[in-house]
Amino acid sequence: MSTVIDDERDAPPAGDAPAPRRPARRRFALLVASPLGRRLSLPAALVLAAASGLLAVLAFPPYGAWPLAAVSVAGLGAAVHRRRLRGGLGIGFVYGMAFFLPLLAWSSTQVGQWPWLFLSALEALGTGILGAGLAVCSRLIDRRPWIWAPLTGVAWVAQEALRSRQPFGGFPWGRLGFSQADAPAAGAAWLGGVPLLSFVVALSGGFLLAAGCALATRRLGGLRTAAAFVAAAAVASVAPLALPTGSTAPAGETVNIAVVQGNVPRLGLGFNEQRRAVLDNHVQATLDLADAVNEGRAERPDFVVWPENASDIDPIENEDAYDLISGAAAAIGAPIVLGGIVHNDDGTVSNMSIVWDPEDGPVHMYSKRHPVPFAEYVPYKDFFSTVAGWIDPRMSEGLDSVAGFEAGDGVGLIPVGDTDISGLICFEIAFDAETRDSVLAGSQLIVVQTNNATFDTNEAQQQLAMVQIRSIEHGRDGLMASTVGVSGFTDETGAVSQATEFNTAAVIQADLTPSDTSTPATTMGILPEAVLTGAALVALACAIAFNIRHRRSQT
Repeated sequence: MSTVIDDERDAPPAGDAPAPRRPARRRFALLVASPLGRRLSLPAALVLAAASGLLAVLAFPPYGAWPLAAVSVAGLGAAVHRRRLRGGLGIGFVYGMAFFLPLLAWSSTQVGQWPWLFLSALEALGTGILGAGLAVCSRLIDRRPWIWAPLTGVAWVAQEALRSRQPFGGFPWGRLGFSQADAPAAGAAWLGGVPLLSFVVALSGGFLLAAGCALATRRLGGLRTAAAFVAAAAVASVAPLALPTGSTAPAGETVNIAVVQGNVPRLGLGFNEQRRAVLDNHVQATLDLADAVNEGRAERPDFVVWPENASDIDPIENEDAYDLISGAAAAIGAPIVLGGIVHNDDGTVSNMSIVWDPEDGPVHMYSKRHPVPFAEYVPYKDFFSTVAGWIDPRMSEGLDSVAGFEAGDGVGLIPVGDTDISGLICFEIAFDAETRDSVLAGSQLIVVQTNNATFDTNEAQQQLAMVQIRSIEHGRDGLMASTVGVSGFTDETGAVSQATEFNTAAVIQADLTPSDTSTPATTMGILPEAVLTGAALVALACAIAFNIRHRRSQT
């Protein structure tokens, strides 16, 4: 029979009751033990990875704090060190999401959150693989600490090479090199392109990581060793200043180029509904420039550049558009290089760059050969449209409305009078091959036509930084022409002039110097990236072999 306590008299004396035990207070541990040695605890590693990803964002435009790119690399390396493969994968993915979500926030300004989230997650898989690879190399790094910095450098290049090609043709946005347009290290692009520039940044980050480890563990002399590694990071960052980049600087006669930024009535996806107004804006701005030339207030340009989508009305088949553009070309007395949408004979649609002669009309057309997946065409459309419908019917409707641009197969080289310019439309400037192929084919100026009306100023400034890097890489003056901004000119040193404001109408004009010389980066092409990526794969294979041998020795 159970005893029921129904009042205080039946209760046992207070002194006989056991004292309640206070729960043990759990202390947050920064470092924990692991089979490989002491490492950051998982919460600490996740916080460091997220913070490092956010630091990387600040290295890119519009912030431009380029030294933070190397610091970010060091943070990720510390977060994944001495972790297992899946731990490195997860931490690297967290780093990637903290980096790409804010960096690519412009992709959500008009199309909503889901495409932005999916794109960021897809890109973060690349840094996840990077984190896994660095984690696998932990035992090898501990055995040979001197390889930490170069291994970090080649691993980052390999990750960027993967993201630049897969999936669906790749998306190279957010490469370390693109954050360095105004940094001393930018000259490395002249020697080995963006891959070598990214390697230099990641190498510096690896040296900073080794310095932090030396301080934390007092290994190899502690403070003295840390100072040496920091000095090595600084040397790596400024060493490209010693390169003879001036040896391939453009020389000779200049050409005067006017860029027309016509602007749009309103930003957003409704841009296509405003196509006649957008065309009218660019025509009128060109007519105004012609008046200024005739009145002696401006120099007559050798040619005029309009941006991508300046004529979303097919100017070849639409008589109205044809006459408007012809009138503008005749008034200015110079060819116009314009971006237009053209319907092909087979029913497909192409995103074109068209040279419009004042007398002969359209005389040359370049079709964009790297259309953007899910924006300009939809791969596996039935499958993705169905999946999108499960998530949000509006996504499916958006995919169904994608024009489905046909990819061009010609090299982006556009002859304009006596000058050959590159034909690079929008995101093509981010891809190494498209830019180099145009230069090898004879392009004397880097010319990019883009439409930023569905994005924001952050995206435009990030894209202009790519033009800066490409100008350094190939030793050529360049320009970017945008519908709404940012437009501007660059020289072979990467310096920007006459950058326009976003969401404004503007006409800018400058003398640029065509160049026929080749830089080492132009000549070597993919070779630096292939060598550095190969080195990363060799290091990974050695690390795996070392890990297997260690496990066998323990049994």
